[in-house]
Amino acid sequence: MPPCAGRGWRAHGLCRWSGAQKSLALFRSCSHVSDASVPWRQWVPDFVLLALLWGSSFLFMRLGAHDFGPVATAWVRVLLAALMLTPVLVWRREVGLLLLHWRKTFVVGVLSAGVPFVLYGYALLHISTGMSSILNATTPLFGALIAWYWLGDRLNASRALGLAIGFAGVVLLASEVPGGIGFQSGGSGLAVLACLGATFFYGLAGSFTKRYLQGIPSMVTTSGSLWGASLFLTLPALLLWPDQTPPWRAWAALGVAGFLCTALAYVLYFRLMSRTGPARAMTVTYLIPVFANLIGIVVLDEVVTHWMLLGGLVVVAGTALASGLVGLRARL
Repeated sequence: MPPCAGRGWRAHGLCRWSGAQKSLALFRSCSHVSDASVPWRQWVPDFVLLALLWGSSFLFMRLGAHDFGPVATAWVRVLLAALMLTPVLVWRREVGLLLLHWRKTFVVGVLSAGVPFVLYGYALLHISTGMSSILNATTPLFGALIAWYWLGDRLNASRALGLAIGFAGVVLLASEVPGGIGFQSGGSGLAVLACLGATFFYGLAGSFTKRYLQGIPSMVTTSGSLWGASLFLTLPALLLWPDQTPPWRAWAALGVAGFLCTALAYVLYFRLMSRTGPARAMTVTYLIPVFANLIGIVVLDEVVTHWMLLGGLVVVAGTALASGLVGLRARL
């Protein structure tokens, strides 16, 4: 007989509350992990693999978007990831929590995957995967700016300087894209704006989660958001479904993007947070462009210019300051 069976609705409710409390305790414990106390062998493999998976996602999204289009590409990716993570949610006995918070996780799904994945699907048809990945590194910039405006997070001089430096790096990168930053036919200005729009929505999703889903287990938020994004994109994806059946290579690319670059990557990310804490886990953002550019060079024959490297370094430096990873100490 499973725990709490046969003890009435009150006992069943206490059992569900106990399970939720355990999940909440596990979630909170992630933020108290000491980075220095964890041997590198316990987190470096996950860290590198996570950066590789998220870095390669730009390639697979581009391959899929070429045949599926941006909207259908995003839909297939999030749907496959949601299907893969649902058994994990059932195994953790957290389906009840998901049903309790489904409205909020739906909103997170629209903000964190539904809209951004479509925007990246469009951008990757017009600019390189390497450029897209570098622009993706601006996510903490928008996250810090939105948290300051919406949540009242403190924005000291160091973080404000980081915002300015980071967006200066974006201007440097935009000036390097093929066709310039113009919005005429053949220009890449809209693609750059699409990437920045995606990172803005990522930042918005982060603040929404912090405000309305604080303390909810990460797997609940992730699974719920993926299902929310899937529902949000279902009708547009069916209406915009390609007339010709996409080739198996495009299906394979989206299979990798959904199962590995999304579902497995989230599992690795949560495990990394539980072992090292969120501060170190978030630094994976700085390694993603390295893998994305290397993959773009090897697979797609993309070219990384000195100007792109300079702009990328400026963006990373500004992001590190704006996110509070590093700070400037005033000298008296």
